[in-house]
Amino acid sequence: MKEIYNTQQRVIAPSELIINADGSIFHLHLKPEQLADTIILVGDPGRVEVIARYLDHIECKALNREFNSVTGSYKGKRMTILSTGIGIGNIDIAMTELDALANIDFSTRTVKEHIRELTILRLGTSGALQPDIEVGDIVFARTSLGFDGLLSYYANRNMVCDLALEQAFVEHIEWDNLMPRPYFVDASKELWNLFKEETTEGITIAAPGFYAPQGRWVRLKPSDEAMNQKIETFSYCERRITNYEMEGSAIAGLAALMGHRAATMCTIIAQRIAKNANTNYKPFVERMIVMALEKLATI
Repeated sequence: MKEIYNTQQRVIAPSELIINADGSIFHLHLKPEQLADTIILVGDPGRVEVIARYLDHIECKALNREFNSVTGSYKGKRMTILSTGIGIGNIDIAMTELDALANIDFSTRTVKEHIRELTILRLGTSGALQPDIEVGDIVFARTSLGFDGLLSYYANRNMVCDLALEQAFVEHIEWDNLMPRPYFVDASKELWNLFKEETTEGITIAAPGFYAPQGRWVRLKPSDEAMNQKIETFSYCERRITNYEMEGSAIAGLAALMGHRAATMCTIIAQRIAKNANTNYKPFVERMIVMALEKLATI
């Protein structure tokens, strides 16, 4: 991936990468030696503790704002569990700082000679956009679709995106040019192969908000009332868009640019077609957590 990121020795200024006085990174409050190679991302800070209960050993904890983390081991596999809160902006912070912990020498503020590959899996909740996907199902985002525009702020965006799929989608939806251009990034093939027998394959949308960006109409009317109907009928090479969430596209896109393997997997807690939701979804999420831990412990 040398053609994507600049390997030239460049000293990163203190204003560009902020390191706390204790040697931890600015937002996550983790130190480089506290980061495992395998990372589970969740939105809810409270869900970190839920996952941590399954760990055999806890090595360290850190907490700052919505970024709650635990590093420990499950069946001998070292893992870091990290919450990101809600939204793409927090993913930009989390992914950049995780990569910095792995691949920046904090003493010289330069990129390390050998890039450390991380395995990053987001476990989230989601709303289904197809009638046959039911509450409680687990959807693996084999491709993430970003409505957020974040990846376009980074160089070489097109090198990790499926541009043909992007163009077909833009034309089908009649995409409004006032909105950020959508982008499609595939998950890690290794992680798809690891989880494909336990999940439903999906193209998962990451929206920049919960209400109008996902077609919800509370008091303010969405700019395109028919957006979800258009999305539901979109098909490309016999693949369809399956569900909404709010973080996966930035995880997939930034991981691809950085040289990490990443994916998003979501438990369905709402059926947008049938217009129903289950707020008692914790048992479904816990089932996904156990399955993810078991699978990740094998790689």
